[in-house]
Amino acid sequence: MSSVVRPFETRLRALSMALAVMVVLLSALAAAPAANGQTYKVLYNFTGGSDGGDPYGTLVQDKAGNLWGTTEQGGSSGYGTVFKLTKSGKETVLYSFTGGADGANPSAGLVLSGNTLYGTTECGGSGSGCSGGGGSGNGVVFELNINTGTETVLYTFRGLDGAGPSTGLALDDRGNLYGTTSTGGSTNYGVVFEVVPKTKKETMLHSFDWSDGAYPTSARLNTTEEILFGTANAGGSSGAGVVFSLTIKSGTYTVLYSFTGYPDGEYPQGTLALDPKGNLYGTTDWGGDSGCDDYSGCGTVFEVVPKTKRESVLYSFQGGTDGGYPHGGVIRDTKGQLYGTTGSGGDLSGCGGYGCGTVFEFVKVTESVLHSFDGSDGAYPSCGLLTDSKGNLYGTTPGGGSYGYGVVWEITP
Repeated sequence: MSSVVRPFETRLRALSMALAVMVVLLSALAAAPAANGQTYKVLYNFTGGSDGGDPYGTLVQDKAGNLWGTTEQGGSSGYGTVFKLTKSGKETVLYSFTGGADGANPSAGLVLSGNTLYGTTECGGSGSGCSGGGGSGNGVVFELNINTGTETVLYTFRGLDGAGPSTGLALDDRGNLYGTTSTGGSTNYGVVFEVVPKTKKETMLHSFDWSDGAYPTSARLNTTEEILFGTANAGGSSGAGVVFSLTIKSGTYTVLYSFTGYPDGEYPQGTLALDPKGNLYGTTDWGGDSGCDDYSGCGTVFEVVPKTKRESVLYSFQGGTDGGYPHGGVIRDTKGQLYGTTGSGGDLSGCGGYGCGTVFEFVKVTESVLHSFDGSDGAYPSCGLLTDSKGNLYGTTPGGGSYGYGVVWEITP
């Protein structure tokens, strides 16, 4: 795994093992009522075997309504998979990574363009820079034909050009890919990169040096202005992470905001949302104006205005029934409502008293929990969400479910 901060991961993994024993004795919840008249449903339970396990990445949906995603573990070789899930809940593994030159341990979502999926693996490729998942190597950028299942490595990272790509890609109108690596670069604090699929050429657009951020965790493209927006999990003026922009043509990198921890949040991670005015919305893992355990704050939902470089805390999680530690970021619908997940909190009777996490909605000034996980229906959600034209929400959890290896879930209005 990369050095990107994943709050409580060690503790939650230990809890997940105990949870797996418990949930196999329980029947998985097929459907449960949620807030505001919505319904939660588990679409698929991963077994951790050939079908995959530990889905961390954001899902993508094709025109037929099929869902596509990745699992960090499992598959025929144990190094993760790319999977397809139909509307009826049938799961098919399109590709199993071998842990060699083809990559290993994908922990980010996919981009779909026509019949081609684009993604990254955190490990595999060349070198010995990866310390997690049993894999080695600095990771790769790959493409996958959904009709044939053929995987092609577009670029293999070597360290100085980046290492450990653990976040999703952005695709521009010309078919070029943009993303970040959590480590590597000139100072080993990560890079922003571009990969051109036609030529398989990689260009390092920016190498972080701590003062301007470290361990980047997201890349969001504003195609109109050709500006990349993202977050770095650490570094900046206070070491608590930054929100940044990078103009592609000029290569101009700008720190839009440096977090301080209290009360503005610290350690931003996950998907950034963009509104029509160009304002950014996201989450911080920790910080805010509440206290959780031995950490300073349970995380926030924030807004950053790029034009003024002003940050506003929209909500500070309390770590109780409202959730805590939102490290998947947020998505925004056409009405301006924000949706995201928290890695703990919710129903505090589950997951060792910490709660198994929530799906939340933020409207104007109000946070509402749409679903609280109890372990049998998933646990510890950590990725961004997907919404379709009907307002259905889709996501994954890397833990919980019938077998303890995570689920794909749906919330319908």
